[in-house]
Amino acid sequence: MDEYSRFVDWDKMDVSAQSQDTKELTCTDFHELKQLARQGYWAKNHSLRAKVYHKLISNIPCRTVTPDANVYRDIVVKIVGKRNSSSLPLPEFVDNSLIPTYCLNGEGVGAVRKIILCIANQFPDISFCPALPSVIALLLHYSKDEAECFEQVCRILACNDPSKRLIDQTFLAFESSCMTFGDLVNKYCQAAHKLMVAVSEDVLEVYSDWQRWLFGELPMAYIARVFDVFLVEGYKVLYRVALALLKFFHKVRAGQPMESDSIQQDIRAFVRDITKSVSPERLLEKAFAIRLFSRKEIQLLQMANEKALQQKGITVKQKRQNVHLAVHAENFKSEIVSVKEMRDIWSWIPERFALCQPLLLFTTLEHGCSLSRFYSHSEGHEPTLLLIKTTAKEVCGAYLSTDWSERRRGGNKLSFFGTGECFVFRLQPEVERYEWVIIKHPELASTGSETENHAQPASSTLSSSSIPSDRLSPFLAARHFNLPSKTASMFMAGSSECIIVGGGDGQALYLDADLNHGRTSHCNTFNNQPLCSENFQISILEVWGFRD
Repeated sequence: MDEYSRFVDWDKMDVSAQSQDTKELTCTDFHELKQLARQGYWAKNHSLRAKVYHKLISNIPCRTVTPDANVYRDIVVKIVGKRNSSSLPLPEFVDNSLIPTYCLNGEGVGAVRKIILCIANQFPDISFCPALPSVIALLLHYSKDEAECFEQVCRILACNDPSKRLIDQTFLAFESSCMTFGDLVNKYCQAAHKLMVAVSEDVLEVYSDWQRWLFGELPMAYIARVFDVFLVEGYKVLYRVALALLKFFHKVRAGQPMESDSIQQDIRAFVRDITKSVSPERLLEKAFAIRLFSRKEIQLLQMANEKALQQKGITVKQKRQNVHLAVHAENFKSEIVSVKEMRDIWSWIPERFALCQPLLLFTTLEHGCSLSRFYSHSEGHEPTLLLIKTTAKEVCGAYLSTDWSERRRGGNKLSFFGTGECFVFRLQPEVERYEWVIIKHPELASTGSETENHAQPASSTLSSSSIPSDRLSPFLAARHFNLPSKTASMFMAGSSECIIVGGGDGQALYLDADLNHGRTSHCNTFNNQPLCSENFQISILEVWGFRD
């Protein structure tokens, strides 16, 4: 075998990875490298993959002083001594994480713990890094010795390129990544998300497992293929693959009874046994078929989630807040929705706001049917939640990302504003959340006239407000949706005469100034049920804010 076989148990290794053909990798162009990684160019040759890993990791920009192989040789004896490696206590920052053995032999399994302890010695600022054992175990398969593996892991940890995020090393970074993943699931895996909400007491706890699916449960042949692309393209790849795993789980398990009492355990089991249903190539194909947000937009969302956690004082490991506890039964009272229904809504909103408590700002039962009072009670709050109950017992509403005071930017004209986080929903007679047409069906964005017909049914002369990019929610600038300029921010609008919210799956909601009457506009393109009756009378209207 080759020089990179010291820690490998070849009886466990995929036979296709033992190819000894003499392929070389000479390209340096990023786009070509990306295509080769996605295609698995070096996946069938163990030695070539080892050399490619070494080359890619060597090119990672790092801190000036980054521990290398010589440092490992100097400290390993002092730190480990003559103790049996299997009895070595692990640092707290790996949080009792799974230490996968993959296809390592006995020497390799022991080497993982030794390298973890030496990294803890050299990186005292690491406070939470559950992915580390998996990364070390994987790289040991492609290392000549422990010192070389140590150096490569150190370079990944010491990356100082702010645009190249690799491995979470603090609880704040890890927790915000879980929230970001939850937001992405809410956007891109709605069917799976609906299942999670239905069967899990805490859907956020399920999504906090997303890194474990990759760095712990995925078999060797799969995580190696993911890592091939990860080293070239970065952190975004991890989100893609985790979303694909959830999509496949829902597809395979939909309609079947749960195999355990926990959806969390069922997903873990599915990922462990993924060879029964999905090949590595099919998994990556699914992952890259997802029209995901740009790296910059995901980074902004991650920063927003980190800020929300910091404001809550959640910066070190603690019990994750149960989403159901965000809506306390004893403190919540609505004349429109039950506690359970409000918890369902809470599962749809961006996770940085799911940390907050609902706060009633306005209700027609107390404040009357006055649009001016609606504005005066709602302004200054961002985001807000609009709930409507009709005289026909229908219940619908909208999540509104932007402060209603933005309506003044258009002067006396009815101007649209808001961001792509806005959505409308129905709770009665059936529960349905309506996603934006442009997000869910991007092909509709190709013709401006068609999009305008969906987003602007009220008038062809409605003007779009010009909102500075720094006021847009991280999720997302309107440019992401390829909207024509006339509909750039058409998500919500208000004037002294009416309120307009909508566009999701062709749904639009109009409320008259007296807050007694409303109407909906519905596009039948996707055969969705309407938000509510085309013309309706309002029985009760409530506006809710978000309290820290």
